[in-house]
Amino acid sequence: MSEQPGVRTAEGRIEGLWEQGHAVFRGIPYAQPPVGTLRFAAPAPPLSWEGTRQAVEFGPAVPQSVPHSGPAPASPPGGTDWLTLNVCTPDPGAAGLPVLVWIHGGAYVAGGSDDPMYDPAALAGAGLVVVSINYRVGAEGFALLEGAPANRGFLDQIAALEWVQRNIAAFGGDPGRVTVAGQSAGAGSIAALLTMKEQRGLFRRAITHSVPGWHCSRALAEEVAAALADRLGTVPTAAALSGIDPWRLAEALTALNGELPARRERWGRFSQAGIAICPVIDGEVLSETPWAALNGGRASGAELLVGHTRDEFRLFTFMTGRLGKITDEDARTALDLFAPAPDGPAAYRAAHPRAAAQELFESVYADACFRMPSVLLAEANAGAGGGRSYLFELQLASPALGGVLGACHSLDVPLAFGTLDSATGRQLWGDRPGPEAVAVSKQLRRAWVDFAASGDPGWEAYVPERQLTRVLDVGSGTVPYPEPCSWGIWAGRPPLPFDLA
Repeated sequence: MSEQPGVRTAEGRIEGLWEQGHAVFRGIPYAQPPVGTLRFAAPAPPLSWEGTRQAVEFGPAVPQSVPHSGPAPASPPGGTDWLTLNVCTPDPGAAGLPVLVWIHGGAYVAGGSDDPMYDPAALAGAGLVVVSINYRVGAEGFALLEGAPANRGFLDQIAALEWVQRNIAAFGGDPGRVTVAGQSAGAGSIAALLTMKEQRGLFRRAITHSVPGWHCSRALAEEVAAALADRLGTVPTAAALSGIDPWRLAEALTALNGELPARRERWGRFSQAGIAICPVIDGEVLSETPWAALNGGRASGAELLVGHTRDEFRLFTFMTGRLGKITDEDARTALDLFAPAPDGPAAYRAAHPRAAAQELFESVYADACFRMPSVLLAEANAGAGGGRSYLFELQLASPALGGVLGACHSLDVPLAFGTLDSATGRQLWGDRPGPEAVAVSKQLRRAWVDFAASGDPGWEAYVPERQLTRVLDVGSGTVPYPEPCSWGIWAGRPPLPFDLA
């Protein structure tokens, strides 16, 4: 395999490289750079090229913000060709291999496909063609601006999936067996894509880990955009903000994220979300939340593998320095803002009568942000026409820091990719992961591969009457949903968009 692999796409020929026995192609443009006259526009089709394009380096990072007050990442070199994707295939000469398209997370304001935690080698070794994408995040992708389409990040993802349909057969993949997969904001993106009828032909199956229940109303999104523009001395229009350097705009969003708590009187529970940008129910790109669309019969069901971790919010409590410091007032605020009205706060206290403030705080945040949106998506999809859902919960805890992280948010990602040796994998699982982590990693990765290939991850489908859930732990098994108190509080109460107070 001394000769480097080459593939002819619809736009031109590319040449990649061999890594671990797989053909890898990086930094392939699926749309034109969204700068200049294309800034804040829907993605424009990629331009063709003559000759052979080298596809060995990841595309440059999309402008990044951080979901709390602090310095934004420095602008990296590499240009503005942000809308790129990567392909890893076990055999570019094959035909009909199942395809997995990875949509990264990052709270809708950060992230990228070049994270070593997303190394596709193990999945490609199991027979999948793996595609990973960059898309616009933060203000570039999701700020609601006059003169620009809403939810541009979603439009980028759709453009990437259209590229897959045009080109993946040349890499050995089957365009009729495409599975989209994502975690956190990536999972929320996929939940949105499930409701867009005209896009459902772009993929067959979906994998969603830790689906966030975060959307905002148009009225709130307009006020956020105005506040962001005001920080920069301008107005919230595409024309005005097109003159602002993209990384300066990302820094302004980071600063606004840090100011959110002070806006509680006007922005209500959104002020406690940590990020000032999220998908907007704009009435065009996204007409309603995924739960409303599926429950109302306005979106058909899909083959869906969905799950969450047991201790979803512990990571954020730790990262903000609040672990062990949550007060009764903190817990009361969390319950008042995030438990379902009107009886949610009392229901949590009744369900956890001996719980300390931190347990109540983390329980309601975990449920509102990730656990219940995931479970309710499984249920809504199972009840929609043509839908079949498979649910899991990761209970195996991280050994890091003496075990204080529990089974936290993002712990499942290196397990699924088999990247326990990545920097993030080592932080969460240690330099020498124990046999339990290795075993659960093999189980989850096998579930992904089998589901992408056949639609069956290896356990019984979720039905509301039985609520069967695969628990991933030492001695994994399929049991009734293991968080019955939370389910009882949230049953029939899907997440509602953030709105003005």
